[in-house]
Order: sequence, then C-alpha cells, then structure tokens
Amino acid sequence: METVGSTWMWLGFFAFVIIMLLIDLFLLGGRKAHKVSIKEAALWSVAWVILALLFNAALWWYLGETQGREIADAKALEFLTGYLVEKSLAVDNVFVWLMIFSYFAVPPEYQRRVLLYGVLGALLMRTIMILAGAWLLAHFHWILYVFGAFLVFTGIKMMWFSEHQPDLEQNPLVRWLRGHMRMTTTFHQEKFFVVQNGLRYATPLFLVLIMVEITDLIFAVDSIPAIFAITSDPFIVLTSNIFAILGLRAMYFLLADFADRFVLLKYGLALVLIFIGSKMLLLDVYKIPITWSLVVVASIIAISVILSLRYTRER
Repeated sequence: METVGSTWMWLGFFAFVIIMLLIDLFLLGGRKAHKVSIKEAALWSVAWVILALLFNAALWWYLGETQGREIADAKALEFLTGYLVEKSLAVDNVFVWLMIFSYFAVPPEYQRRVLLYGVLGALLMRTIMILAGAWLLAHFHWILYVFGAFLVFTGIKMMWFSEHQPDLEQNPLVRWLRGHMRMTTTFHQEKFFVVQNGLRYATPLFLVLIMVEITDLIFAVDSIPAIFAITSDPFIVLTSNIFAILGLRAMYFLLADFADRFVLLKYGLALVLIFIGSKMLLLDVYKIPITWSLVVVASIIAISVILSLRYTRER
C-alpha cells in the first residue's frame, strides 16, 4: 500500500488521539454525569475543526519539505476533501443517535458517557475497516466499482426513504437483547450493569450503547467507501476519518436541539453519496479532480442547509 505516512507519523497520530481522549475523559468532566451545554459543545466542535486544520497544515508543510510541493498540495487537498465528506456524512449519525436517545428516554446527563464509548468503538471499528479496505484496493482494483455501485445505491435508497422513521420497538436486535438478557426497567445513573439480589442485570443504558455501536458500524459501511473515492492513501483516509469521528460527539450535542431545522439535509447527504459513487464508477473513464469534488460536496451541503433553514422558518 503506497502511503505518505511513515512509521513515526502513524505512531505520532495514534499517540495524539489517545492523549486527546484522555484529556476529554479525565480533565474536562468526561467522568462526571452532566448535561452538555450548547457553549461546551460549540467550543469542543470548534476545537476539533481547528485541530484538524492544524494537522492538515502541518502535514502540508512536512510533505513539502520532504517530498516536494506537488505531493504536499495534493495530499493536503485530499485530506481536506475527505474530512469534509466524512464530517458531512457523520451528520446522519446525529439524527439516528437523537432518535435512539429519544426512544429510550435517556436523560441528557447520561448521554455523554454513552457517546464516549460509542466514539471509542467507532474509532476501533473504522481503523480495522480502513486498513482492510486499503489492502483490498491494493490487491483488487475492481473493488472500486463495487464500492461505487454500493454508494450510488445507498444514496438513492437514502433519498427514497428519507421520510421513513425506523421503528425501534420492532427492531430484531432490541427484541432479542430484551428477551435474552436480565435487564432493569429503570436507569441506574451512568451504570451499564448493576447487581440485584446477587444477580447481574444490564440497564437500559447498556442497550442504548449497543444500538449506538451498531449504528456506528452501519454508517462506517457507507462512509469508508466514500473516502476511498477521494484518495487510496491509508494514512490520509484514516486521519481524515478519525478527525471527523472525534468531533462527532460534540457535534451531536451542538445540533441535538436544532435537528428538526435541517429537514432537507438528508437529501443533500444522499446526493453526496450518489456523486461520490458516480466518481468511483467513472474513475477509469474520467478522473474528476479533487478540487471539483471539494467544491461539489461543499456546495451540496451548504445549499441543503440553507434551504432547510428557509423551509423550516417559512413553515
């Protein structure tokens, strides 16, 4: 697998991710049950975006010094485009998380812990899936067409069923877990398990965590092929993806109270998937420049957000 990432760059990036997660967990109230305020969520959201842009600037500078300005410009643009794509597609996660928390009536002060473990699980799953995807692309070029067709199909399906709300009451996984696990009927603070009468019981919060992890896995199946349409460099794919995921929890708390304002955003995300899938299918016919991809994706998301706000305001 060809990549600009050297061994020390991989190790340095993983060390950075671990340090940031520890800061969040131990120094910034991550272990205390509390409702995340809009201000806290906004500050964290801005911080993650700034860190991603600083990382991209540092990568651009380092590659310019070591591998030449042409490679540096190309990789920096790939990272920025991939980050925007993953950040945009992650918005769908927010909508689904909101539905899960609403259905199970999870108190706001307990949601942060669930999402912390959800993000940790997503980071692990996506790292494994990205490395596996990079290996497949390196050995089987035709898999690109499979990814492309899958993205186009997913985009059309998302657009067609955009108004459909899943019924969690009939969800097979929820029904199976409730039927095969001892489970309490109430929350016990932030605990996933409690002991009652000498027996260990799962709490509803554990069921919520399982649902969050499953949705992360499902969305990873959509978003990871999308990033490979931008670049096949594993280092760029992984870093842009992880930066988008690290900021996802803060974005949830920032958008949770306003999610109903973005009623047309799902259509925009569907168009993004269709565009990226088409880009993959046309790869050996015409390679769409990264700059065009960045402009198209940014335009689709911006237009869908603006139209959503206008639509809900008029309604």
